[in-house]
Amino acid sequence: MAQDDDEENLVFNVEEVQKIVRDNIELCLGGNTYSHSRTPQWITIITEKTLARLNKLNKPFKYLMRITITQKNGTGLHTAAAYFWDTATDGTCTVRWENKYMYCIINVWGLALQI
Repeated sequence: MAQDDDEENLVFNVEEVQKIVRDNIELCLGGNTYSHSRTPQWITIITEKTLARLNKLNKPFKYLMRITITQKNGTGLHTAAAYFWDTATDGTCTVRWENKYMYCIINVWGLALQI
């Protein structure tokens, strides 16, 4: 039983991370209109709150985040990434959020620490 818990603890749980990210985006951006001048503050708040909640999970992971907030004005956005990691433990998730005025796209990577 304890070994199963240890193995589960070493797997990046996409659904758990997505919920944390979505909650923090909604709390921070909610019904706001896009503001270029407020974007750095929003990014800082979302980053700090998300990483704090991820750390409270007490899982042996290093977390990396990328946040993009852009005005909703009809322009396109394309991104790509490639990984070389342990597919049994490491993982990534992307959360795409939008309201009437802006898009917020957050990527989170979790890299298991082999202790």
